[in-house]
Amino acid sequence: MTPGNSGASTPEDDDPFGYLYADGQANGAQPPSGGYGYPNAVNRVRAVGQRQYGQPGQQVPTAAYGQAPPQQQGYGQQQGAYGQPNAHYAAPETLPGGAPTTRTPMPAGNGGGRGRGPNTKGLLIGAIAVVAAVVIGIGIAMLGDDSGKKNDNKAGGTTPTATQSSSPSPSASSSVAADGRLPTIDAKALRLEGGATTASDVKGAKADGGVYVTNFNNVGSAVTWTVNGIPDSGKYTVYVGYSVPGKDGTATLTVNGTASSTPVNLKNYAHAAQGDYAKGWTQTYNWIQLNKGTNTIKISCEQGNQCDAYLDQLWLVKGWVKS
Repeated sequence: MTPGNSGASTPEDDDPFGYLYADGQANGAQPPSGGYGYPNAVNRVRAVGQRQYGQPGQQVPTAAYGQAPPQQQGYGQQQGAYGQPNAHYAAPETLPGGAPTTRTPMPAGNGGGRGRGPNTKGLLIGAIAVVAAVVIGIGIAMLGDDSGKKNDNKAGGTTPTATQSSSPSPSASSSVAADGRLPTIDAKALRLEGGATTASDVKGAKADGGVYVTNFNNVGSAVTWTVNGIPDSGKYTVYVGYSVPGKDGTATLTVNGTASSTPVNLKNYAHAAQGDYAKGWTQTYNWIQLNKGTNTIKISCEQGNQCDAYLDQLWLVKGWVKS
């Protein structure tokens, strides 16, 4: 090899694609006899700008850059929506003898016609809404059940008012406190007999809710208090809260079935005017003997008593006291 001489090889030997250019063709460059890349392909290499579509021997002229190729029958459709055939390209499977294939178009979604996967965000929001509805339903059911229980608990006895009365249970009783304090009982907890009843229209009673015993001014009317847990047998004092309408009264005291010779003195200590029960509230006391354990104290209206009075409370004090 000498300077200026490229060697024995010719351009078509140096460049395997020389047949694609005019000077290569002028020098005798020929395309290879075998196909490139496709099974059973023979002499499918074409010069730049030429490609066969449809039947052998048919050519589709190329268009200028940026322009759509002319439409010819049998050459496919101009490129359109996603997934449609492109006239610029025909896959090997579409050529005669090519393997058939099935193309599944992508589902159209938001964003310029591009396909997207399932709307997982929407599914998640729906699932959360269902769970929230279930939780709310359970909460409402539980609240309804609790409110029903509360209403059941409130279904006990009612507090008497000026227009109604009630009779306590015959087993009404109270007990000495754990620290030894003796009990107090209100009118509505006493056992009533002989037509005695309760009311709360006259103000001034110290019992819970302003409730007091009325209709006591009849022979046979009585209130009974059962006291449990008396710590020792001995002397005790029983107090009675009451009101008289500007005049003195009396009642009979019975302890454990034995009537006392000393009546319950219902005097007008408050100096109330005639007929004024609201100004007549005061208290009195009697000395009694009690047994250890359970005792029964009864105040009644008997023959010879003047029982025009309202009773609101009874309570005990240990020993015989004078006030």
